[in-house]
Order: sequence, then C-alpha cells, then structure tokens
Amino acid sequence: MGEVLSQEEIDKLLNQLSTGELDAEELTESSEHQVREYDFKRPSKFSKEHLRTLEIIFDHYGRLLSTHLPAYLRKTVQVEVMNSEAVTYAEFSNALANPVLMGIVNFAPLKGNIVMELASNLGYAIVDRMLGGGGDPLDKNRDFTEIELSIIERIFGICVNLLREPWQNVISIEPKLERIETNSQFAQIISPSEMIAIVTMNISIGEIEGLMNICLPFICLEDIMDKLNTKYWFSTLQDTDETSYKEVIEGLIEKAQIPMKAVLGKSSLSVMDFINLQVGDIIKLNAEVDDELEIYVGNMLKFTALPGSSSDKYAVKVTSIIREE
Repeated sequence: MGEVLSQEEIDKLLNQLSTGELDAEELTESSEHQVREYDFKRPSKFSKEHLRTLEIIFDHYGRLLSTHLPAYLRKTVQVEVMNSEAVTYAEFSNALANPVLMGIVNFAPLKGNIVMELASNLGYAIVDRMLGGGGDPLDKNRDFTEIELSIIERIFGICVNLLREPWQNVISIEPKLERIETNSQFAQIISPSEMIAIVTMNISIGEIEGLMNICLPFICLEDIMDKLNTKYWFSTLQDTDETSYKEVIEGLIEKAQIPMKAVLGKSSLSVMDFINLQVGDIIKLNAEVDDELEIYVGNMLKFTALPGSSSDKYAVKVTSIIREE
C-alpha cells in the first residue's frame, strides 16, 4: 500500500502544480517502478551477506593454515583471503588449466562435496620442500607423478582436517578428502550450470606465492544458508562460554606426563675412583638415613619426603611442599 497523504500535504501539492513549481509528467515518471533485469541462467543464490560470512570463516581458516603448515614444510607460510564471488561451476572449471590440483572433499553431514583447488606452483614447491629441497617450483609445468601426488595428498589431508574449527560456529562438520584430481574434466561434482561460491586465498610458502580456490556449491550449503550471516555468526561467538576453553586447557594439562625424581643424597668422586668402581663398592652420601629426601618435578625442587615402600615397591611419603614464594 502506498503512503497516505494528509489534507495539508495534498493542498501543498495542488498549489505547487498550479504555480508550475512541480511538473505532473515528472511526478508520474518518478512514481513508476524501476525494472531490474534477472538472469535465470545465473540465479542470485548467494547474497553479499553470505559471501561476507564465508570470507570470515576462511579468514579464520587461513590463520590455522599459517600456524600448522610451517611445522610440516619448515618454512614460513602466510595465508590471506583475497575475495569471494558467486559464479556457475562451468565458469570455474573452464578457467582451470591442466595439470591442476583439485581436492574433492566430502563435507559431511552436509550433502555433496566441495573442491579445494591449489595452484600448481605451490604443489611443486610443497613436494620439493617435503623431499628436503629449498621449496622451489619447476620452470615448466608437467604432470605430477604418483609419488608426488602421495606427498601432496598428505598436505591436503592436513588442510582438510583444519576445516572443522572455522565452521564450528555454523555447523559441526566431518570433512574427508576423497581424492585428488589433476584434470578438471574428471572433477564434475555438480551440474555445470549450478551456482557456487568461490573463496580465493593467497598462500605464500617462503618466497613462492600461489592461489587456493575453495569451491562451495549452493546445493551443499543450502541447508545452512540461513546461518551464513554475520549477525548469526557473532551471536554464536558471544554465546560461547569462555570458561569452556579454560576447562579444556586444564584437562589437557592434568593429563600431561611430568618426570619426578627422589634424590637420596649426593657424593663427589675423583675420576680415578669413578673408573675403578666395582660391583659391591659402597658410595657414601651426604645425607643421613633418617633425613628427608628432596623430590624434584622436572628440574624444580618441589617436595620433601621420607623413603618407604608400597606394594613391594620403593616409594616416598610427601612431608612438605616447597613453594616458590
């Protein structure tokens, strides 16, 4: 329903029309609805809000790659999200050159697969680095060998496993790398006319730079499209209980194994006496029989204790705690 004018506004409009201040033809033209063209071959299934949320998710993913990959490649890795866009799958696949590195990833529990496409020069650099080289790409592209693909598949598997955490605020996923294709014609996971969202990331391994394209089909994300907005994203972040992280960290620390040792006493020997030690020789310590023992946690003196036994095993009974303060 259009806006209802008051009597005063109607009188003002009539006055402007009678004096010539307002043209009736211009008023008629401005009231007409603007027609916007719609391309049915490329339906707008991804809004700017959806693409923006995907950029936030993969910005988090890029930070994880920058943290974890250097441990395997032994070189600094920098990852930056360049842009995101919505295109048809045919446009994406036609723009790829052979050979190409395309990881087909099962995005369970969501239906369908996604594609992670890695630049060939980064693939050659990864292989060279994993085999002890300096991480230099080839001067001329060639097909990857089976051994090289096995090495790259290992790195792809690490990258796929890191997808879990960034998507945690939207949905809990269990991604799994199904296979790696080097020919784009064998990676037709959906119809060529289907819409996809592409998130482009720039990856630097040392001085070598290349792009990684994450292809996310609409049919894969259709069930969670209402959650792909920044309002939902930040609301789930605020609802996260910070104490849960504290509990997880405390749980991991509690399970950590730490070395402990009880020192019965100390003694000093000359090198000659040490060399001539035989079975049955007695070494005199600087402690009395009834003295308390020093208990070290790692290299830190933490407790004092008395020697004893428990279940036919040597043991000590803690008598006091030595605090730093």
